[in-house]
Amino acid sequence: MRRQVDLQEAVNAVSDVVQNRPRPIRDFDQIHMKVGDMVMQSEIVADWADNKRLAFIGDGDAISVCVAYLKAREVLDFGPTKITVFDFDERTVQSVKRFADKERIEHLDAQLYNVLEPFPETTQFDCFYTNPPWGASNGGESVNVFVDRGIEAVKGIGDGMIVIADDDDRPWPKVVLANVQRHANEHGFFVSRMQRKLHQYHLDDDPDLRSCNLFVTSLPDRQLLKGPSQPIAAERMANFYGMSQPPKVRYVRERKRPDWGKAPDEEYYVEYLEGPTT
Repeated sequence: MRRQVDLQEAVNAVSDVVQNRPRPIRDFDQIHMKVGDMVMQSEIVADWADNKRLAFIGDGDAISVCVAYLKAREVLDFGPTKITVFDFDERTVQSVKRFADKERIEHLDAQLYNVLEPFPETTQFDCFYTNPPWGASNGGESVNVFVDRGIEAVKGIGDGMIVIADDDDRPWPKVVLANVQRHANEHGFFVSRMQRKLHQYHLDDDPDLRSCNLFVTSLPDRQLLKGPSQPIAAERMANFYGMSQPPKVRYVRERKRPDWGKAPDEEYYVEYLEGPTT
């Protein structure tokens, strides 16, 4: 029997992570999940990936850090044995590494990586997680690119959790969901479960849009992937981040700051009290 999660401890732990993560860049579809949903999602991921090696294919939300930290703090008594984040944003990679070092979380790591390039040679993971650009303008092809890299991370055998837009009143999320499910099936995976309309985001122009967890599992006769990983074909990059927004950036680089975790000077200025200074 797993013990009941202390909600206050869980929220406080996730707040520590939120304080550490970099701010989102909307140009790359980086949109943060709301904190309450992050708490719920972290428990779901930890349970699903319990005692497994988990690869995150991108992780602007820092769910990877939440999952590792909740277990390290013993808020959860279950979770993955290994977590590695693959992300093209150096700010994300370094924030994961800094947090893991500060909290001495040995099973959490991150690597700078762009999904458009061949997936790096690594040890095989058991499962993958991705919350990619949702593909509203390309029928979900941007989602499929991230899914392909997740499948490579598990070498074709394992499980995946795909966070994807979910809305009954709009056509594009339905088209994307259908295309992603079809693509996964064509690559030897079937949809094993779906948790609908779970998450909300800090999305000013569309605050009601939600996402679901789409779980996929490799078919029983699936063989290990062999051969080198290949770069993503140019025709799959159209409208990657929205209409007429193909990817142009290899990496987002971090500007080094000695006071990481504090507001940089360019974010504020001060107005002094009037009166004597002695």
